[in-house]
Amino acid sequence: MAQEIERKFLVCGEYQSFATHKIRITQGYICARPEAVVRIRRYGEQAFITIKRADPTGGINHFEWEKEISVAEATELLLLCEPPFIDKIRYYVPFKNHTFEVDEFFGDNAGLVVAEIELSAENESFEKPSWLGEEVSYDHRYFNAALAKNPFKNWEK
Repeated sequence: MAQEIERKFLVCGEYQSFATHKIRITQGYICARPEAVVRIRRYGEQAFITIKRADPTGGINHFEWEKEISVAEATELLLLCEPPFIDKIRYYVPFKNHTFEVDEFFGDNAGLVVAEIELSAENESFEKPSWLGEEVSYDHRYFNAALAKNPFKNWEK
C-alpha cells in the first residue's frame, strides 16, 4: 500500500507568482476520525476517493490509497459528506528539487494558507523558500479533515 510522507507549513509571503498552475478543489469526508479518513475530492474535471490513515506513531508518514472516480460519482458521494466542505485553490510551486502544493482556503477556512511538500523519506532534506513560515506538520488542526470539523474561522486568534 502507498505511503505518503509530507510536511506542512504556514505561508507568510508571496508565492502565487512562482506557481506553474493552480486548480480549484472541493472535498468532503464520508468518515473523518482522527486515525482514518475517507475523502471525496473533485479537482476540476477529475475526482477521487481517498482513504488515509494517520501515522500511528504521530509522525509524518501516512498510509494513503486513492482511486480515480467519475465526476458524477463524486457528485453523488459528496451528498453523503457532512458539511462544511473544504473549498480551496491549490497552487503548484516548484522550488529547487521539489514542488510545494500551496492551498489557499475559502469559506469557513478563509484566511488560511498552508504549503505541503511530499518527501521520499522522513529525514529527507530540502531547501525552504522565503515565503515558507512556521511548520505545522504535527499540529492536527491543520489536517483537512480536522478543518472540515473545526474550521479556521472558529479558532481563537
